[in-house]
Amino acid sequence: MLGITDFWTYVAGVVAIILLPGPNSIFVLSVGAQRGVRAGYQAAGGVFLGDAVLMVLSATGVASLIAAYPALFLLLKYAGAAYLSWVGLNIIRSAWRRWRTRAEPATTTTTGEPPAGMRRPFRRAAVISLLNPKAILFFVSFFIQFVQPGYAHPELSFLVLGAVVQFFSALYLTTLIFAGRYLAGQFRERRRLATGATTAVGALFVGFGVRLATAGVG
Repeated sequence: MLGITDFWTYVAGVVAIILLPGPNSIFVLSVGAQRGVRAGYQAAGGVFLGDAVLMVLSATGVASLIAAYPALFLLLKYAGAAYLSWVGLNIIRSAWRRWRTRAEPATTTTTGEPPAGMRRPFRRAAVISLLNPKAILFFVSFFIQFVQPGYAHPELSFLVLGAVVQFFSALYLTTLIFAGRYLAGQFRERRRLATGATTAVGALFVGFGVRLATAGVG
């Protein structure tokens, strides 16, 4: 079908991979909880853009080139790890700053700005997505394997495969955004819960960064 082999196997694999917790989904959930539905969709838009760029790179062979050169891959890997850790530390610092200034609303800093680590959600989510070597390897080792060799119009195959990824990603991230909206109501009523949850999110991002930096290339 349209140059795609084992379409339903691909769909099942995509769903399973999307449901695995990762930096993208945790960030979108956190933005939805901290800043509301609109900002949550801005973060989701950044994820869609980042994934689309990675899919285009995979389809054109650029991502395979990155994976083929260990030095380049390691550079990307450590840059991604550093960025995730930096985002996490900013979130933790912002959470404890808000805790020390309890007279302020739980979802803002003392200047009325969004918490550090949650500002510019579209751009931040796009960078998190792009600086994810595991995502690159996913698109190299999984995404391109379902295009039938020799098909006359492989761009059509990649378009369909990419649309499947974005469709299920949109469903999942929408669920997370509205789950974040519910959590936001709980956080407004329970300041200690808000601080603890935000700190936990920051710690998760630091953990993602450490795990990425210490993981093997393969």
